[in-house]
Amino acid sequence: MRNLTTYNKSTVNKLTNKRAGETKVGERIILVRENTDPLAQLAAIEAAYVVFGIAEDRGVVANQGRPGTKLAWNAFLKSFLNIQHNKYSNAEQVVLLGHLDFDDEVKKIESQTPSKEKTKAYQQLVEYIDKQVAYLVSRIVKANKIPVIIGGGHNNAYGTIKGCALALGKPINVLNLDAHTDLRPIEGRHSGNGFSYAMHEGFLNRYFVFGLHENYTSQAILDEIDSKAERIRYNTFEAMKIRKQTSYKEELKRAESFITKQPFGLEIDCDAIQNMPSSAMTPSGFSVNNTRNLVDFFKEKDTVAYLHICEAAPDPDDPDETSQVGKLLSYLVSDFIKKTDHG
Repeated sequence: MRNLTTYNKSTVNKLTNKRAGETKVGERIILVRENTDPLAQLAAIEAAYVVFGIAEDRGVVANQGRPGTKLAWNAFLKSFLNIQHNKYSNAEQVVLLGHLDFDDEVKKIESQTPSKEKTKAYQQLVEYIDKQVAYLVSRIVKANKIPVIIGGGHNNAYGTIKGCALALGKPINVLNLDAHTDLRPIEGRHSGNGFSYAMHEGFLNRYFVFGLHENYTSQAILDEIDSKAERIRYNTFEAMKIRKQTSYKEELKRAESFITKQPFGLEIDCDAIQNMPSSAMTPSGFSVNNTRNLVDFFKEKDTVAYLHICEAAPDPDDPDETSQVGKLLSYLVSDFIKKTDHG
């Protein structure tokens, strides 16, 4: 794959801060062999998870959001490789595949496309990214591994859902922790309509939006959801956390009953996490611990097919913020892959 960058031991060692008496995840994580098709190796590797990044933010820009989601992957990787490998971790069950990079395509658009045509050009680029993500995810799932996808905009949900559905030979369900539905019209690909496309094209069966923000959901979207209650359901952040009409625990169970009877994807949009630097940062949202609890709850289901964490957008000029974003993403991934029985 032209856009896939893989990592060798030397690269990982440079990112891993080794200390005497400690073992870091970067010292135990599995890497694919060099000079060989990385995807052809996966089936023979005895690991449950394949982690890869998506370093892009053009889907967000095409949706008029804040750029910067391309930076989340590097922030995550520097943190994740340096967490402790101990009886609670599961690093030896994780393949670090690499990341998808689209800088060349973006530079071409920036240098050759008039300003008034850039949105259309970015939408076309997102279509190209969709194909790369779908192919990569399908190969991972066909190798009987669970993809863990980090970085980029929520446009990448479409490629992830499509790739998973194609590999399984049937549409999948999705649980999406998100302030928004991302069910905007099919008007050209961007970060706001990934689930619209996935449902329209038959890759997405049931869809549950967890923690929808009432202030940022149009009546037209609410009417559409209500008209498709057999396939789309939701709860709102305000009903759980402000008005206390229902509890977080009750809503986890309700979502579980709707989507986990068939293979399902777990989507975490960082826009839903309070004060998380993201493409649509919010002062009111779920806590980090709420989010970790949700990941831990759904990772236990036998039908979970993937984890996709998107929309984090750290400020490249703020190393402390970048570090905090990396740590948060690492917590979510380590929760997802963590052993249930610690021995």
